[in-house]
Amino acid sequence: MTGEARIIDGKAAAAALRAEIGREVAAIKAISGLVPGLHVVLVGEDPASKVYVASKEKLAVEVGMNSVAHRLPAETSEAELLAKLAELNADDGVDGILVQLPLPKHIDTGRIIDAIDPAKDVDGLHPINAGLLAGGKNGLVPCTPLGCMLLLRQTLPSLSGLDAVVIGRSELVGRPVAQLLLQADCTVTIAHSRTRDLPGVISRADIVVAAVGRPRMIKGDWIKPGATVIDVGINRLPDGKLTGDVDFTDAVKVAGAITPVPGGVGPMTIACLLKNTLTAFHAWRG
Repeated sequence: MTGEARIIDGKAAAAALRAEIGREVAAIKAISGLVPGLHVVLVGEDPASKVYVASKEKLAVEVGMNSVAHRLPAETSEAELLAKLAELNADDGVDGILVQLPLPKHIDTGRIIDAIDPAKDVDGLHPINAGLLAGGKNGLVPCTPLGCMLLLRQTLPSLSGLDAVVIGRSELVGRPVAQLLLQADCTVTIAHSRTRDLPGVISRADIVVAAVGRPRMIKGDWIKPGATVIDVGINRLPDGKLTGDVDFTDAVKVAGAITPVPGGVGPMTIACLLKNTLTAFHAWRG
């Protein structure tokens, strides 16, 4: 193969998805007077979390949704946070609930996720939503895997029958994206840092989804010529620059298409949060 891979533009794809959501929100409001509502709960003062929440709030407003951020102090108890979630679960004006992670150490993250109404769980992390996904049934899907699949479908004419390798087995990305690829009729291998002959496993794949959290771990010469590479990794280097889990400089010379970092999967994650809020609205309020 000669030349360089097509760069999969996540920013453009996310902007197009947000525009589509904005049109649907406007139509809902015009017909029914209702507006989908996204509520984000932030506990503490984690700088990165504050930036993420502000970005989610801004983009939700841009597409016409009701966006509310509940900013709670770091010393908020687990019981107080559970009470806040119970209040949001019971509020018919709240369609989507997201608790920004990580939480302070004194709060049990699993217990908090379990307390969110599965129908409003726009992060797609509740065990019921995870079970629906594993069973091939409709539920709310984690945002990053959903974004990965949208990018793949926009890049490839068909996913059916393709060999896909997912590197990483987290509940947030690796496992759910593998389930989605299975539903798309791919032949799926879940690999990880302890996989024997990882380069050999990756070299057979038509689709590579890298979500292992190690900067530039996946080398260019591991990639099958012409493969589509989705790099979920966001790693900050000592010089402050961001890089993915794939060695982009070398991989771009081999792959058929590849997402950059930044500007690939990242923008799709928030766009898919808004998409999930719209999905939850339709399920919750028709």
